[in-house]
Amino acid sequence: MARWFPGCVGASIAVCAVASSIPARAETPRELLTQAGFVDRDRGVALARIDKAAAVAGQALSRSPNDQEAAIMQAMANGYRAKLLGNRGQAIAARKQYEALVTRYPRNAEAQAALGAWHVGVIAKLGRFVGRAVAGAQKATGFEALDRSVALGGNRAMFAGLAGLLRLELDPNDARGRALVETASKAPTPTAIDGFMKRAAMAVLVPLRAGDANATKTLADKLLPFGQFAAS
Repeated sequence: MARWFPGCVGASIAVCAVASSIPARAETPRELLTQAGFVDRDRGVALARIDKAAAVAGQALSRSPNDQEAAIMQAMANGYRAKLLGNRGQAIAARKQYEALVTRYPRNAEAQAALGAWHVGVIAKLGRFVGRAVAGAQKATGFEALDRSVALGGNRAMFAGLAGLLRLELDPNDARGRALVETASKAPTPTAIDGFMKRAAMAVLVPLRAGDANATKTLADKLLPFGQFAAS
């Protein structure tokens, strides 16, 4: 977050006066979800931000039903809310939204990533057999969607980093997971979330290269979106 000096000198006083009279720009659903997923440390604050993102995305969809960005942000907000609350019904509803988005926008890397993260995340939390029985999570489906997201997303850090961390969360000895975080650690960061994922990849490589499987698994879980609430 940028730091501002306490005062302005000379001509810059006028600039500050003008700037202070300009209304603050409303945060986009993407910005709200990034803040909630990686920065917030209070569950209630994160949930409020998620709800605001869902509402703003919903308003955009009411104006433009074919708004791809708004549709994906709304689905992600619903999925994140279910994750934070541990609500099975909401989680299943989110999965269905992701599936519908992948069908509608098959070449959208974020839709693929969201679906893949849902499947792998549920399995990481509940285990492979319980996750499938209780919520319909399937490891193969999750990995396939994550691989598609990496292929579609270009060389951005976000997609390789997310896919790699999710794999290492399940299995810290996963060779594909290691290759993905290696890629993410060197990838471009055109957006804020790319930056978070690149730093996460670089951090998890430390215990991974040291051969510490337990630390790798724990850190991967912590560095994923909303991992700061994993133990709370």
